[in-house]
Amino acid sequence: MVRPQSAVFFLEEDSSVPVHSKPLMLEAVLFCPILNWVSNQLLADGVQRFFVVCGPRFAEEARKCFPADADVTVSEQQSDLMAFLNSPDPVLVLPRAALPMAEAGPGFAYAAPGYELQESWKERMTNAVTAAELVSGWLPIFGPETIAELELMLRDRIVKKHIQNGVRILDPAAVYIDPRVEIGRGTTILPGTILQGGTKIGEYCTIGPQAVVSGCTVGDGVVINASQVNDSVLGDGCDVGPYAHIRPNCMVGAKCHIGAFVQLKNCVLGEGTKMSHLTYVGDADVGSGVNFGCGTITTNYDGFKKYRCTIGDRAFIGCNTNLIAPVTVGEGSYIAAGSTITEEVPADALAVARSRQKNLEGWAARRRKMHGQDK
Repeated sequence: MVRPQSAVFFLEEDSSVPVHSKPLMLEAVLFCPILNWVSNQLLADGVQRFFVVCGPRFAEEARKCFPADADVTVSEQQSDLMAFLNSPDPVLVLPRAALPMAEAGPGFAYAAPGYELQESWKERMTNAVTAAELVSGWLPIFGPETIAELELMLRDRIVKKHIQNGVRILDPAAVYIDPRVEIGRGTTILPGTILQGGTKIGEYCTIGPQAVVSGCTVGDGVVINASQVNDSVLGDGCDVGPYAHIRPNCMVGAKCHIGAFVQLKNCVLGEGTKMSHLTYVGDADVGSGVNFGCGTITTNYDGFKKYRCTIGDRAFIGCNTNLIAPVTVGEGSYIAAGSTITEEVPADALAVARSRQKNLEGWAARRRKMHGQDK
């Protein structure tokens, strides 16, 4: 039989896993849904059309397992399936959850001409299909136990592939890498690192120890130490951590320093901006070469709406500054430590927004005496 260019999958809900109550094909193996493993393999094999038998509850989740431009139909309607099969060309059928495994022999997966499947399925769904040929290379998944057995083996294969591509992995048994992840040559992955989603890491980076990077694009020469980075972009030469948290939708420019206990969310940072510790920057547009002192906060939420701050190039933000959004800080300006900024700061200005210090001479001694503690 000619190699199939169409495929049909059946996503039955797995009642044996009540906590998840979802089709087993949508369960994750190394953070990647089984259906995603399947679609990637079939696309590499030249399959061009896909039909996923799935109800509306999980239709969106199933569609996300394929590239946006792929020819995919997700439906549980018999008429839609019959229309898809209206061809003499062979169609691959996966009647249950499976993972691509080259060493797996022929078993439950099969291929048959579309017209033959139409005829066999017009009354009821069955695997007793005339002219069907068994197809090898697919390992059935029966439940969470099977996933647990396979995950370590697949992890080792993924790690080995990256090592062969020039990635240094210090302890292969102490990292977990999603099959969708790309890593550049010369990068070092340290123990305790978890790389998830469509993460792309450049060359000569150091990731870890104890780092989680999910859905990110990471430039060359980046260091991420004991931190979490999610759905964001890090420019070349950045260093992050330890104990930093970069939340989704951040664009961190080249050579930025994101230090200990810093959190970013939905912000843009220009090249060379630095925040060494204990800072929160959310919903902000920050220029290049900005310095954030310890304890700086962009107060972006009033309980109802989120607001953005704008900070110009080379601004200097003193320690323990509150920036009450929406507010603009001009280029080259200085903000005195301990200030709460509620109005625009002009370029090259010094903003001081704190109470003037007042000393009451002898107050502490009088208070001790009042409580009988003269010494």
